[in-house]
Amino acid sequence: MRTALREWAFNSKRRTNPEEPIPDDVRVILDWVQRNTLSMAAWEQSDRVDTVVSALGTLLDGTAAASSSVSRNRRIMNLAMEYAVRHGILRQNPLPKGKGSGGGAPKVAQAIDKRSLLNPEQVTALLDWIGKRPLRRGPLYRAFFATLCYAGLRPEEAVALHVSDATLPETGWGEFIVHSARPEVGSQWTDSGEPHDDRDLKGRAEGDTRTVPIHPDLVGFLREVIVQYKLKPTDLLFPGEFGGRLAGSVFRRVWDKARAEVLQPHEYESPAGKRVYDCRHTCLTAWLNKGIPPAQVAEWAGNSVPVLLAIYARCIVGQRDNYLKQIYDVRYRSEAK
Repeated sequence: MRTALREWAFNSKRRTNPEEPIPDDVRVILDWVQRNTLSMAAWEQSDRVDTVVSALGTLLDGTAAASSSVSRNRRIMNLAMEYAVRHGILRQNPLPKGKGSGGGAPKVAQAIDKRSLLNPEQVTALLDWIGKRPLRRGPLYRAFFATLCYAGLRPEEAVALHVSDATLPETGWGEFIVHSARPEVGSQWTDSGEPHDDRDLKGRAEGDTRTVPIHPDLVGFLREVIVQYKLKPTDLLFPGEFGGRLAGSVFRRVWDKARAEVLQPHEYESPAGKRVYDCRHTCLTAWLNKGIPPAQVAEWAGNSVPVLLAIYARCIVGQRDNYLKQIYDVRYRSEAK
């Protein structure tokens, strides 16, 4: 039933495509759902609303869902209710609001888990293993993951880079001009029919860009890739196997394989670098721990300073002694008599 709803009933492109009629078995399910679904008038009954609110915080097996999942579910349901209000289907949003009413979203920890961060030795070993993979695309994958670890780009920003977006001198530091992102949402849910969707930078105005420094080591990796794969300025910096976008399923599989081969069994089972996005977290944390001002890190990372500090404040280490020295002379005492 969930598959029939997701793939057909909720997919406007697919359910209205005359070249792909709804299969008979799916039609049977959707007809049953239509006959047994309550009308929108059910939202006027408080007990029905309470049942929905409870379901938003519960998994299918009856156990409590994670706070992040509950918040996401409630946010999505509120969007649906507001849509119904705007179109005159409901008079008002029936979902409860505020604390103590059952509608307040649970608190979700913004700060990242320090255990998810990789140390420099682990990053070096992972990149080395990926670069030496027997497959011919090892250097390209190494450059991709190094872009996340050295420059702190989001994966969807890295896959959108073109060769012309990078300034790569023979020696010294280079520079990225990041101006777009290509999150992978599935071909059924994009207007273009492609797996990736074209987006502007997260948290930025339409058409905005940001510049990010490229470490000399990363410059070397990228120059090697451009030469080895004979990439032109208009080509993607990290092309997929057949020339298209680098698929998330592919680079996630490569990363998981590298972790399994490089890390100790207890490290592999731990949160350390478990997600590809943890490469970005590792980079931004390293910048902050080296004393780069948060405002500058936020500019390079494409975050606001409040969000940056909320996420990484617990991971800033190594500066406590300096801070204590700076406040040592702050004293409030009487003169001895």
